[in-house]
Order: sequence, then structure tokens, then C-alpha cells
Amino acid sequence: MTTETLLIELGTEELPPKSLKTLATAFYDNIKGQLDGSDLSYTEIKWFATPRRLAIQVIELVDKQADKVIEKRGPAVNVAFDEQGQPSKAAMGWARSNGITVEQAERLITPKGEWLLHKATVTGKTISDLVPDMVTTALNKLPIAKPMRWGAERIQFIRPVHTLTLMYGSQIIKGSALGVDSSNQVQGHRFHHQGLVTLSHANDYQTELTKAFVEVDYQVRQEKIVTQIKQVANDISAVALIDEDLLEEVTSLVEWPVTLVGTFDEDFLNVPSEPLIYSMKDHQKYFPVTNNEGELVNKFIFVTNIESKDPSQVVFGNEKVIRPRLADAEFFFKTDQKQTLESRLTTLETVLFQKQLGTLKDKSERIAHLSHLIAEQIGENGVDAYRAGLLSKTDLMSDMVLEFPQVQGTMGKYYAINDGENTAIAQALEDQYRPRFAGDSLPEANIGCAVAISDKIDTLVGIFGINQPPKGDKDPFALRRAAIGVIRIIIEKQLNLDLATLINESINLFGGVAGGRLINENTAENVLDFIMGRFRAFYQEQGIAVDVIQAVLAKRPSAPLDFDKRIKAVSYFGELPEAETLAAANKRVGNILAKFDGQLYECFKTELASEQAEKDLAETFQAISLKVAPLVSKKSYQAALTELAQLKAPIDTFFDNVMVMSDDEAVKINRLTLLNEIRNSFFAIADISLL
Repeated sequence: MTTETLLIELGTEELPPKSLKTLATAFYDNIKGQLDGSDLSYTEIKWFATPRRLAIQVIELVDKQADKVIEKRGPAVNVAFDEQGQPSKAAMGWARSNGITVEQAERLITPKGEWLLHKATVTGKTISDLVPDMVTTALNKLPIAKPMRWGAERIQFIRPVHTLTLMYGSQIIKGSALGVDSSNQVQGHRFHHQGLVTLSHANDYQTELTKAFVEVDYQVRQEKIVTQIKQVANDISAVALIDEDLLEEVTSLVEWPVTLVGTFDEDFLNVPSEPLIYSMKDHQKYFPVTNNEGELVNKFIFVTNIESKDPSQVVFGNEKVIRPRLADAEFFFKTDQKQTLESRLTTLETVLFQKQLGTLKDKSERIAHLSHLIAEQIGENGVDAYRAGLLSKTDLMSDMVLEFPQVQGTMGKYYAINDGENTAIAQALEDQYRPRFAGDSLPEANIGCAVAISDKIDTLVGIFGINQPPKGDKDPFALRRAAIGVIRIIIEKQLNLDLATLINESINLFGGVAGGRLINENTAENVLDFIMGRFRAFYQEQGIAVDVIQAVLAKRPSAPLDFDKRIKAVSYFGELPEAETLAAANKRVGNILAKFDGQLYECFKTELASEQAEKDLAETFQAISLKVAPLVSKKSYQAALTELAQLKAPIDTFFDNVMVMSDDEAVKINRLTLLNEIRNSFFAIADISLL
């Protein structure tokens, strides 16, 4: 067999930039999966993507599938022939289906018997035969939410299609997809290249497109953009704010990146930097820049898709476009400051948080009360926490936040400072939404922690309380993120808070169940279960073994800080040499006790002990338990488990030499009582039988 390079490219109108990389990698996965499933060997497969194309290049791909011999077993010989040796109907039907006669069939002899056998040679298909169908299948499986039609065609795709390039080496593979026939031509740059680019070989793809002002390799194009941005920023002694999502979007918008720098009026810097940054990034796809102290400067970097002979005209055009955007932000900021946050409280009554749960004003009041409770529990100023909770949603009614929703909370902080609120309250208004996503920073101060926890607990309780929990992938109120946020804040900030207490208090603030706004009688249990379920994901991301998490979950500690201490203790215990034996012993004891249908003694009775191993175990356990109890009481779980690990040797000896289920009923119950006491000492921390 020979090998050559396969090229597949679909040329289109400009593809949605936020979907480009997803489409390209999905196309790659679909083609690769089919190649691998067709037993076609190759050296490497690469994907390419620009705003006007999706492409795959397969290096050293074999030109056809290998021929295969397929064995088709027929009926057993004793069924295939009658007593006179004539073929049965079953044998003749099988032979006919394989295009042979019964006489032409071979025999398969095994220790279990003898069967008719036909060996058929299946000729492998060529790349020319396989690729067109593979392309069609791959395109049909792309994740396209809203396909479109164009012209008079009934064909649907994410954007109109202009070219289909299918080449194997220098050969054009005949085929069609989405109404376009295959060729060896591809689109060059829309402005810098006239007409189509004709390829003489699939290996020429990148080289020829570079000549046509197209950097087709997505990763290379992105790296060029980053290099250019950093160079431009260095030239103006600034630092570019390179947001990964924006970088990906810009990479998906251009085929030939050229990076330039623009300037805006310095007066706009009197506006808080956050809305200016969002305006530049979200509206214009610009990269903001700061000085070395991290302060925003009146410059911006942008990436254009053309290499202009007069770059100053391109810069002027972009400066002209950004000015009204920044002017809007300036206007909103000045207008908003004319009204205090407190005066906006009444306007919250006009906005529903959720139909059954009341308005944003109702939610703010609940957050305020719960924040006050939490603040006092963690030794903070409850009055400040209440005030921060009450004002927490007021900036949502400001013009700036209505225009730039991403700055909610942040603008609340600026407006609170403008109103004369103290620093703790102002900072809490920004902190309430943290963490916004995985890995995001936590609230800076504990007042902010109190408000952030209150907000999230209120949402969890409210939505579960009206029987609208997340289902499958649907989580419109982001309850999973809220639960993880609560866990992270409490554990990482070392706050001594109990979830069950907070949930019950939140329920009371809603007016209770079946009397207030909530209708789910199991709200408290459901919310706690839901948050408990998030512990698994939280700890798995940290590399904690699932069995360790399950062992602690079995105990259901509702204080996250306590949960964390148990997790660390059980993880440590699991690494001890005694862990495996003690876990197995706990499991064995659990199984024995599960089958016992009777009443255990209140405590182990020494006078009923007859075996030395039994006495030794009881004596050792008694000595250890005197140390373990105060350690568990102080939540020194690791030290407690270390003490309990000393039981390995006496437990091993006990099981080796003592019959637990003695014929003497009193002795049996006494021994079960001892084992139960030992098991309970472990279970006071976690169910280590699950390790």
C-alpha cells in the first residue's frame, strides 16, 4: 500500500467566532473517529480553522483498507444434514445467503463440535470511495444550534458554503457536500487575494494559503496575535490585558492578524476602569492596557484582518468607534452618582427575583437578616453585614449595570463609597458574587463572605422550596455553582458555620414551609443533600479519592470546616499500613451486626470475657478510647485515627482466635458489643469500611 496526505477543507462565509474552535475540533474528532474505525493507518492528523474555513490534513494516510477474510459460521453438522446425508433447509438457506452451495462450505472443528464454515474475502475500500461519505457524516454531526439556508437551496448549514476541497496527494477525490462539488481550490484572503487558490498537492495547503494572506493554523495564528500584542504593548511601555476568551474570539475573527494601537481621551479614565474594560473587550474586541502599576491607561490594542498601506486610517476609524462607547459609560457613571443606593431600594420592589419568591427587595431583606446572623457567628459586625445585605442588589437598578451587567457588585462598591458608606460595606457589595466561576477569587473580607453566603443560601433554599431543582444539564439559577461557592468560602476562609443551621434560618426568613412562600416540605433536607453532593466534585478536583469522600459523606457532617477536617484525617489514615486491615475489619463487623437480630449490652462486660485475645482487645480499646474521645471532641480527627490505628494487631488476633458467634448467647452479645463499640469509635469520624 502507498501513503499520501489527505486534505479536506470546507470553505464558507464567515463562521461565528465564538463557535469556530468548537466546530473545528468537532469536525476533527468526527473525521478521526471514522478513520480509526475504518482501520486506516496514518502518521498524524491536524485540524485548521479560520473565519472562512474548516479543514483537516491527514499525513501519510494509506490509500485503501486492507482486504479482510471474514469467517461466517453455519449450522452444526448434525443439524446441517439429515440421516441420509442430504443438506437440510437450514444448511441450504445459510449457503444461499453466502452465495455458495452446501458442498462448497468448509468445516470448523472444535472441542465442542463441528460446524459448516464459509471464508469470505472482503476487498478493502479506497480512500476515494471512503472520504466523501466520511465528510458528509462528519458535517452532519457538527454541533450547530441554528442552521441556516441560503439562496434557493434547501440545504442547511451554519453558514453558506462556497468550496469543498478533497485531495489525496495530487489527486482530486470526487465527491460533494452541502450542494458543492469537490475540487482542488480554496479561498484566499477576502481582501488581499483575488480569486481562488489552486493546489497542486495536499501538502501545499499551508504554504499556498500563506502566500494568499491566510494563516490557516489556528494555534499558530493565536501565538502570532499574542506575540504582536505583547510587542505593541512593550513599544508603548504598557501591559496588555490578554483575556483568554477574547483572545480566542479575536483569533476566530481574523485570517491575517495585524496588531495596532489606538488612543482615547484621558478624561475617560475618571470613570471606574471595569466598565471601560468591558466596553473595550465586549463591544469592540479590543485589548485594554495598563501601566506597570496595573492602572488603566488611555490606550487600547486591537487586531485587524487587513495589512493596510496606511495603518493610521485604520487606527483613526477604531478610535472614532470607541469614543461614543466610552462616552456612554462616562454618562452612566455621572448620572448614577446623583442617586444613592439606599434611594434605589424602593425600585427593587418593581423587579421580580422569581414569581413565587417575591421581588429583589424581598430577597435583599432576607439576605440582610441572614448576613447579620452569619456575621455575628463568625465574630464580625452584624450591623454592617445587615446594611451590606440590604443594599446588595441596589446597583442592579443603575444605568451602568443595566448597560454592563458584568459590573454588578463592582459598581455597587463605587457607588457605596460615593454615598459615604464605610469601606467594609462597600467591599461587601462587590464580594457578594464571588466566586463567580471555578477558580475565581473569594470575598476579600468576612463581611463580604457573610453576604455572599447569604445570597447563595437564599437562592438555594428558595428554588428548592418551590420544587424547581436542577434537572440534568439545566440549572437556570446556577445552584450548583452557588453550592460550590458556599463550600469554598466556608472552608477556605475557615469560617465556623453549620449548613443545616443556615438553611433552617433561611427557610424561616421565607416564612417557613406551607405557610410562607415555600411549598416543599422537604426543603431543608433537599438543600442539604444537594450541597452534600457538591462535596464530591469539590474534593475530586483536589485529587481526593472517591472512597475517602464517601467515607466522610456517610457521617453527613453539615459544617463544611468539620467536613474538611474529616477528609484530611481519613486521607491521612488511608495511607497508614494499618488502614486496609482496619477498613476490612470494620466492614466485617458491619456485616455481622447487620445480621444480628437482638439487643446489645450498654457496654462490654469484662466478667463475660473468657478468651485472652478478647480480653487483650477490650483492654487495649479501653485505653485508646480514653484518648480518642477528647480528640474527637476537639475535632482532632487525624490524631484520633492515628490512635485507633493501634487496634490493628489486637483486632487481627481477636478474629484469628475468637469465635464471635459463640453458642453461649451472653458471650456472643458481649463480643458483638465490644466490636460495635470499636466500630462506633471509627464511625464518630467516618465510615472507614468504605475505604
